[in-house]
Amino acid sequence: MRGSDFAELKAFAAVVERASFARAAEHLGLSPSALSQTIRQLESRIGARLLHRTTRSVAPSPAGDLLYRRIAPLFREMAAAVAEAGESAGRASGTLRINTLGIAARTVIAPRLSRFHRAFPDVVLDIVVDDTLADIVAGRFDAGIRVGGRLEKDMVAVRLTPDLDMVAVASPDYLARQGTPKTPADLHAHACINWRLQMDGSPYRWEFKKRGRLLEVPVQGPILTNHADVGIAAALEGLGIAYHFERDRVGEHLAQGRLVQVLADWSISRPGLFLYYPSRRHRPALLGAFIDCLLDRDLEGASA
Repeated sequence: MRGSDFAELKAFAAVVERASFARAAEHLGLSPSALSQTIRQLESRIGARLLHRTTRSVAPSPAGDLLYRRIAPLFREMAAAVAEAGESAGRASGTLRINTLGIAARTVIAPRLSRFHRAFPDVVLDIVVDDTLADIVAGRFDAGIRVGGRLEKDMVAVRLTPDLDMVAVASPDYLARQGTPKTPADLHAHACINWRLQMDGSPYRWEFKKRGRLLEVPVQGPILTNHADVGIAAALEGLGIAYHFERDRVGEHLAQGRLVQVLADWSISRPGLFLYYPSRRHRPALLGAFIDCLLDRDLEGASA
């Protein structure tokens, strides 16, 4: 294979994975026009259209999808081989790509970024916050972080946190004005700040459990969002009752009295956060070091 052939295939894979010429060009260090020319050359050489392009989106054609599925594993293996060669030479470098939920980025990764960088100053952490259940293999990520119970069976999973408690919260001002719900059914008479599920865009039906009895409650209110920051801020402003993971900053507001928990005896827990990666015979040492960092294990000598 000529060097230009490899460059064209690498450029094509970058566009498919990022679904954007602009983002792919930035990743490759090319101008969008140069990247477009490279893709045109590849399509001309193969004799088939590989990408469907509009002003707003880019997606592989059937021929492009077939090509990507064949070359993506090869690129992953080459990247792993380069990383392992560097590790065997005692030099930890390269890029570690992580796809993560927002709550994990805020509560697990962000507090440990400095520690990891000090241990591995030549490693680039490429962290993509994505609350959908992304395909980390297709996206060429080294690992993902999700709530347990939603992982593919062919993945290796490492628990990062205990189970996550869900808490219904409201500001003292809201409860003084509107009263405190005693049962989940009372939520129908309250303003609720709901969140939109990333998988299909539907509003979340609040789940509660007590003495083995499981309820799903559709709620309504003035705010519907797919971002935890917006929902928590709305609750702090007294706009209604919100339902979030306690670990995701809600706990500090409860401790300081800015929010009050309601329906505590009905709240449920979710499986904790897990890091997961494709099952392989050998886990890359750099990913193992990242896991050790997230679990606050000893990293001494890791960057030697």
